[in-house]
Amino acid sequence: MDALPCTASRVEMTQMVLPQDTNYHGTLFGGRLLQWIDVAGAIAAQRHCQSKVVTASMDDMHFGVPIQLGDVVVLHAMVNYVHRSSMEVGVRVEREVLSTGERVHAATSYLTYVALDGDGRPKVIPKVDPQTPAERRRHADALTRREFRLKRREVIEARRAEES
Repeated sequence: MDALPCTASRVEMTQMVLPQDTNYHGTLFGGRLLQWIDVAGAIAAQRHCQSKVVTASMDDMHFGVPIQLGDVVVLHAMVNYVHRSSMEVGVRVEREVLSTGERVHAATSYLTYVALDGDGRPKVIPKVDPQTPAERRRHADALTRREFRLKRREVIEARRAEES
C-alpha cells in the first residue's frame, strides 16, 4: 500500500453564516462550527482512505476570533498523520468578511477518524507522505498529540481501576 501525499486529502469548504446559525450576540454558534468542521474533516479522511469513516475524537478545538452573522467561513482540512486504521485531520477555519475580502484565522481543530471496511470494522489504510516542511511539522505535531492522547487515556483508566 503506497503512502499518499497530504494534498490528496485536501478539502476547502465554504459556508455563509445565516441568522439560524447565530446566537443572541449575532455570532456563530460554536456547535454549528463544530458540525462544519466534522463534515470537512470527514471528507478529507474519506478522500485519503477511499472508504467510510467515523469520528473517533476531537482532541483540540481553539476558537480565536468571533465569526459574525453574514461572514463567510472557509474551512481547510487535510490528513496530517495515519496510524493503522485511524488518521488525524487538521481543520483550519478562516473568517472572511465579504465586504472587504479580508480573511482571518478564526479557529483550529484536530480530529481523529477511523476508516471502515464494508462490514463496518476498522481497516488498514495507506500512510500519509508529508512532502513540505509545513506538512512534516503537522505530521510530527500529530504524532505528539496521539502520544498525549494515549497517555491521557492510560492515566484515566488506571485511576478508574483504582476506584473499582
